[in-house]
Amino acid sequence: MRAAGRSVRARLRDRIAASDPGLLRLTAGLRTVGAIALTLAVLTLLGADVHLLVAGAMAAMVATFAIREKQLGAQAVTLALGLPVALVSVTLGAVLNARLYVGDVFFVVLIFCAVYGRRFGDRGTALGLIGFQVYFLSLFVGAEVSALPTLCGAIAVAFCSSALLRFAVVPATPTGVLLRLRLAFRARLAQLVSAQLDLLDAAPDEMDKALEAVREGTARLHETAMMIQAQLEEGTPDESAARLVQRRIADAEIAAERLGLLLLTSRSAERADTLTLHLPGAPAPSVGQPAVPDETTATLRRDLQALRTLVLRAGSGDSGTALAHVRNRLLGYRDEENLPSAPAAVQDVFRGIGEAARSVLGLRIALDGPQDESDDTPATARSREELDAEDAAIDGGEEPAEEKETGLRRPTTRAAVQVAVGSTLAIVGGELLSTQRWYWAVLTCWIVFLNTASTGEILVKGYRRLLGTVFGVVAGIVLAGLVGQHTWTAFGLVLVLIFAMFYVAPLSYTLMSFFVTAMLGLLYTLLHTYSLDVLLLRVEETALGAACGVVAAALVLPVRTDRRTNELLGTVLDRLAEVTEAAVGQLSGGPADELLDKARDLDQALADLRAATQPLTHPVTPLRARRHTARYVVALLETCAYHARTLAATAELLPTHPSIAADPRLRGAAGRTVRNIETIAARVADEHAAARVETGPSIASLLGSDAGTPRYGRITDRVLRHLERLDEAVVGLARPLGVPMAEPRA
Repeated sequence: MRAAGRSVRARLRDRIAASDPGLLRLTAGLRTVGAIALTLAVLTLLGADVHLLVAGAMAAMVATFAIREKQLGAQAVTLALGLPVALVSVTLGAVLNARLYVGDVFFVVLIFCAVYGRRFGDRGTALGLIGFQVYFLSLFVGAEVSALPTLCGAIAVAFCSSALLRFAVVPATPTGVLLRLRLAFRARLAQLVSAQLDLLDAAPDEMDKALEAVREGTARLHETAMMIQAQLEEGTPDESAARLVQRRIADAEIAAERLGLLLLTSRSAERADTLTLHLPGAPAPSVGQPAVPDETTATLRRDLQALRTLVLRAGSGDSGTALAHVRNRLLGYRDEENLPSAPAAVQDVFRGIGEAARSVLGLRIALDGPQDESDDTPATARSREELDAEDAAIDGGEEPAEEKETGLRRPTTRAAVQVAVGSTLAIVGGELLSTQRWYWAVLTCWIVFLNTASTGEILVKGYRRLLGTVFGVVAGIVLAGLVGQHTWTAFGLVLVLIFAMFYVAPLSYTLMSFFVTAMLGLLYTLLHTYSLDVLLLRVEETALGAACGVVAAALVLPVRTDRRTNELLGTVLDRLAEVTEAAVGQLSGGPADELLDKARDLDQALADLRAATQPLTHPVTPLRARRHTARYVVALLETCAYHARTLAATAELLPTHPSIAADPRLRGAAGRTVRNIETIAARVADEHAAARVETGPSIASLLGSDAGTPRYGRITDRVLRHLERLDEAVVGLARPLGVPMAEPRA
């Protein structure tokens, strides 16, 4: 019974870890709700009225979510600085509330300063956010000069409550977050293996659904790997240890993605295209059950289940004989041990399972330290020796400083000017709609500019906020009718809605806006200002604020979506060329390079591009052809990034890996691919560029590889396959991007 209970708890833990990597959303929700609840409790004991309770709750929420630094010491400094900023802001709000024009001008200046403060990093962003939100709070509760002492006291209580929750009750240290992210990576890796197992067993009419699950699992695993990379510097003080974890995470991700591709190929009538794993909605290739004996399929299914078990138990401290036996059997496939008699594509899957098991072993050693080696087979011992040699070769490196734009070209300056203009329009229009609640339009205009960088992004964010607000108004009407004047019931529901708001915020901006608006309906009820007209006015002010934001973004120092995506696309292509050239250079016998850092920069650039193309790929986009093109280009780039990462990971093995040797011929064979990447980048930067993409013989023929070479006989052949697919994907980019093709060379 105890074992069963532990098993259930482990499965529940893994499911939660996979759904919320690092428990970041859960932690943010609990910390914010706890700070608000503590603030309400203290203020109630002090005999505060409802207006002070609402002000305290809003201040606690702002003091909690505004802080974004990773280290607790930096968080404490920002929170300490935030309190006087909040007190000054609420004082000015109370003083200027009755002075119409002076108050409006100051509000616009405050908004400009708050946005401009983002150039100073997380602390500047937090202090600007606190200043703006607390000034908004003073307008919301109708702060007056006579009530300032008690209002400032409520804000001080809120900040103290936030500090107590942040540093004592729900602390989130970089080391703890990284530990939870590692658990999430393992859980998502196990989920991906489960999806791959379903792909193996899927009937032909279920292949599209099974493939979509593998595609989603691959993307989720990559997302978690990126989150770990972002946390490594702060969460692992030892630079060598951080780079080791980064390397092992990359190995596991590459091995898992490659295993999915091998499985798909084994089920296909022909070689599966890597693009299929990255293009949403791409149909599965024509498939059929592998022409292998049932016992071979059963063995393959058993080994995939064993790999999933190995992943899940890798971090549990369980190193028993049974687990060691499973590990040894899977690693044996790397040495061609016990390979069943089957078509080459099916044997490749078994080898892929062996490589995945090796990556899990490396991940376990990197994360959990040395393991018991008493049950090792020769194949396992060889894998350990390879991993130890690789670990010893990992060294730290410095990252180059990035050039920053100045003046109005600086993103923070441009955004500050835009939001100031948009807020001015929102104030004028908002006061025409309502002289009492015009600030809702300003709030919406402010929010649509947060974390956006182009007119298209602002348009999509404004649409999502308006949609969430409309549905939130309906929910607010229902909840207000149910709650009536029951103060503590309303506050209880407010806490639930705030938790939901923070939990879903990274997943859906529309849902977040829904919960915010529903919560405001309850706050209006508590302030005895609730009515259907008020909530409908909220929709009108939201629509006005979003429109003002879009107008300001489109007319004042505009950054068109096309320009933004082209800039990011050029960056991705530059990073891709750097990784490919450096990896091939090292594989050709050149000097060692910082391939881990270059691959990480490529992944980050691709993530930025993926986010920037959301306005182009959003369902409401009327230009369907453009939407399909954007998705196709991003999927091709993800395919290119996968092959480039794999080349970089292979190059990192030199000169420590006993079975890998440099091949000088690779540099010449890959030259065309690098030139093509640079040609496409030049065309993206200047549509009048005259260069053309080269085509011609395959990479293998350029290298002079023998057709009879065993598929896994030499590491060069594996490198060749990745180079060939990278070359194909790069040439494939030329057509949707309008880059002309050169005549094939004879």
